[in-house]
Amino acid sequence: MSVPKVKWDWEITSQTSYWGASLRELWSFRHLLEGLVKRNFLLRYQQTILGPFWILFPPLLTLVTYVLVFGKLVGISTGTLPPVLFYFAGIILWSFFNDSFTGTATTFRDNVHLFSKVYFPRIIIPLSVIHTQLYNFLIQFLMMLLLVAYYWLFQGLRLSLSITILWFPLVLLATALLALGMGLFFSVLTAKYRDMSYVINLGVRLLMYVTPVIYPLSAVPEKVRWLVQLNPLSPLFEAFRLSLLGEGTVSTWQLAYSVLFTVAFFGASLLLFNKQGDKLIDVV
Repeated sequence: MSVPKVKWDWEITSQTSYWGASLRELWSFRHLLEGLVKRNFLLRYQQTILGPFWILFPPLLTLVTYVLVFGKLVGISTGTLPPVLFYFAGIILWSFFNDSFTGTATTFRDNVHLFSKVYFPRIIIPLSVIHTQLYNFLIQFLMMLLLVAYYWLFQGLRLSLSITILWFPLVLLATALLALGMGLFFSVLTAKYRDMSYVINLGVRLLMYVTPVIYPLSAVPEKVRWLVQLNPLSPLFEAFRLSLLGEGTVSTWQLAYSVLFTVAFFGASLLLFNKQGDKLIDVV
């Protein structure tokens, strides 16, 4: 008498796959994702004096520094845009990318105590970091809208809205995917080599200087502009300002290059993360 084969919802084996968890399995862990996002938020702002206001305090302090140093002392031109709006737009998008990337780049090293004891799709941890940083970005973005409204009502700011406003969700999604892709890739390296954390901290600082955060792309000399344009983040930052403030140096082809690079890099990083995920637990 043959025993009928039992069909399980999912099966945990020692074999790893490039494809990782299915969408159905990820959906079944949605409540875990929500709990991790709440945990990240509470651990960061619980028992602090300013509480959630810390989401706004660092970018505002950075804004004051940029306006005084790069706007007043160095004299970097921001075109027709007020320096406050120009710098704040770059600050909040860079903070979103930077915090998302660095927060996911140490996934295995920081969560080995969970991965070694409880099974759940490893990608849940990086996704929780991205969701947390997205909430922070949205709060900072509301602050930026208030600044735009102030300059529009009281400072005579002229905003020429066009079809490029539709680029905003694309830019935000591409920035999140690029940060996640880089985080997944380097999370494998930081699990094997501890000193990669120092390389990441140094590299992300250098990356900011070849990204139009504190300067417009139009201010870069022609002979070295190609170097900045090779950076897939550059079209995203220029398109972000163009979609919201109506000023930025970016073409459809440049934005397409950035999006295609992001999708390809994210796909390759996700495959590497899925394949190496279970093998790295014994290494960490």
